[in-house]
This record gives sequence, structure tokens and C-alpha cells, in this order.
Amino acid sequence: MTVRGHELLQEELKKLKSVDRPQVIQAISEARAHGDLKENAEYHAAKEQQGFIEGRIKELEGKLSHLQVIDVTAIDAKGKVVFGSTVDLIDEDSGAEITYTIVGEDEADIRTGMISYTSPIARALIGKSEGDSASFQAPGGEKNFEIVEVRYV
Repeated sequence: MTVRGHELLQEELKKLKSVDRPQVIQAISEARAHGDLKENAEYHAAKEQQGFIEGRIKELEGKLSHLQVIDVTAIDAKGKVVFGSTVDLIDEDSGAEITYTIVGEDEADIRTGMISYTSPIARALIGKSEGDSASFQAPGGEKNFEIVEVRYV
């Protein structure tokens, strides 16, 4: 996982423990005060939310205890595309310019240009350098990209 991804997971865990958990405990307490719990929708909703929060806390704690943080700025990749690098590409078919950052699966979000290292395009890019071409099989057919720039930020 990248340093940024690690920080985001830590922030989410902190928020769940310090904000969300106390809020749901308060909501359960208030719902109990309303009486009969069998027909109390607020109580059941709060308990369901509590289960979600506790599950997510356990999931994050497990991930954080087992992940390896990779600081791409500390790696001498010699201009090659590696995990954590940001790559500027030109689609050789359409001429469109695209920028992707290769990240871990938990950080991937195609809308923001963050692609998982396990994705077909990332696998095609890893190990290549500026000026190289990369091809991969997309759902719509083969895609070809030229690597314009590789950055380590």
C-alpha cells in the first residue's frame, strides 16, 4: 500500500473509533429509553449500524496490521513504472491523454486515476519506461498506450 493509502485507512479507523462508535452508542442508549425494543425501529437501525461499524473497525485493524507500506519516493526505480508511480499516457488509438497512479487494491478508484496493481493495464505498464508502448486486452478490445512520463510522488 502507498503511504497515502495507509494514512487514509488510519484516518478512517480513527474516525470510526472516536466519532462514529460513540454516536451509535448514544443512539442505542436513546432508543432504549423509548421503551419496548421489539417494535423500536430506531433501536434496530442503531444496532445494525453498530454492527457495521464494529465490522469495519475489525477489517481495518486487520489490514493495517498486515500491510506493507511502500514509499515510492524512496525507491530508485530508474525511470521504470513501479507500484506507486504516476504514469502519463497517450492512447495510441484516440490520442487521448490519461494519467494513472498504480496503487494497492484498497486504494484503487478509477474515477480519480488510481488503478490497482492487479489491473490489466497496470500489469502491462509495470516494468516499462518513458517512451515505451504498453498493450493490454480491455473489454472492448486491445488497447495501446505510449508512456509519456513516469513520476514518483
